[in-house]
Amino acid sequence: MATMASLFLNTPTSSPSLPKTQKTLFVPPLTFTLPSRPTSKTRLKARISCGLIEPDGGKLVELFVEESHKDARKGQALGLPSIRLSTIDLQWVHVLSEGWASPLKGFMRESEFLQTLHFNSLRLGDGSVVNMSVPIVLAIDDSQKQRIGQESSVALLDDQNNPIAILKDIEIYKHNKEERIARTWGTTAPGLPYVEETITNAGNWLIGGDLEVIEPVKYNDGLDRFRLSPSELREEFTKRNADAVFAFQLRNPVHNGHALLMTDTRRRLLEMGYKNPILLLHPLGGYTKADDVPLSWRMKQHEKVLEDGVLDPETTVVSIFPSPMHYAGPTEVQWHAKARINAGANFYIVGRDPAGMGHPLEKRDLYDADHGKKVLSMAPGLERLSILPFRVAAYDKTQSKMAFFDPSRPQDFLFISGTKMRTLAKNRENPPDGFMCPGGWQVLVDYYESLTLSENGKVPVPVPA
Repeated sequence: MATMASLFLNTPTSSPSLPKTQKTLFVPPLTFTLPSRPTSKTRLKARISCGLIEPDGGKLVELFVEESHKDARKGQALGLPSIRLSTIDLQWVHVLSEGWASPLKGFMRESEFLQTLHFNSLRLGDGSVVNMSVPIVLAIDDSQKQRIGQESSVALLDDQNNPIAILKDIEIYKHNKEERIARTWGTTAPGLPYVEETITNAGNWLIGGDLEVIEPVKYNDGLDRFRLSPSELREEFTKRNADAVFAFQLRNPVHNGHALLMTDTRRRLLEMGYKNPILLLHPLGGYTKADDVPLSWRMKQHEKVLEDGVLDPETTVVSIFPSPMHYAGPTEVQWHAKARINAGANFYIVGRDPAGMGHPLEKRDLYDADHGKKVLSMAPGLERLSILPFRVAAYDKTQSKMAFFDPSRPQDFLFISGTKMRTLAKNRENPPDGFMCPGGWQVLVDYYESLTLSENGKVPVPVPA
């Protein structure tokens, strides 16, 4: 089978649209295991006859300036007070601009921020509710606030001081960091990766308003062709005649247990009566903590999984989800699910401790492993999304492959944690046959071999794939 890179060889560099002849696309990492909402056969049959699920608010909110107005907006931006965006701020501009957070029209104003913190949802003008569990905000410091003064708009600049967006009809309000951290993560313990990276040293003010994005966010890292917007994904699903889309988010390499969950989900959807369910394999492409495998290596590993036929390229779309990662457990998993609705997914697979991590100070999980799936089944604004439960997968020593765990013979199963997997790869030890396709495992081994020590001799620095 051709490599994933060659599959996109004919894609125009000016557009991330998908090639017409290829039926497989790349998408970022999600997690599994939720109780299914549609319990009645009647409701399932009704869904089968429908097209793609509608975005939150009824339509995608894309925030790009029309081509004919770009020069005028650039000129306007030069005369405005400016804010230079961090890497993570720019990722949020990307998220907002393409409609992943629909119906948001820009960085949150105070009313939206408070609704997100206290209700994990936003109430629309017609009284309906959409889910919104993580704040999408832009912090500024005292000097920036003073420089903005009474202006109603500001320019947003990239790291080269190029104007990429204008934030209009702005509102500046207090950045209550402790409350934000406590309500998003359920703790204020030091050492939370996203907090340390973006909040602890951030400004004391938040600035919200409507975004006009002059230039689509590009990373020029060789992976932009995989960064499909919600509208592009919907076009691809329609082109493939999908009557169901099921999303799987991940931020780790794909092993055969993940593949078993995804292929079994498709089998179950076919049994429900769907004719052509399509998998959205959607790895997370924004900020991740330092010890996670970098995106370029994960994408290379996912490519091998498809090349080796572990997943079917005809029924799989692989794309990068541009969101930064909070590691905020049940709070964040709602955001992961909500964003996939906007991309056209009506089924979501969730697993153990989705978006969770170890406690930063104590030797325990920060969140209850089952709370993510339970919260998703009850979350306001996610009623339209069907949550699919699955059995736990583990390595079956009697069959030498990943299989669903059988509690009647627990001695036959081996649970290989992410930590164990990384340790094996670092030590160039092979996992049991059938745990991961050989090509995918070699990518993981190559990644850990690529790590070099920084000048202080302690911090590993990955070489790009």
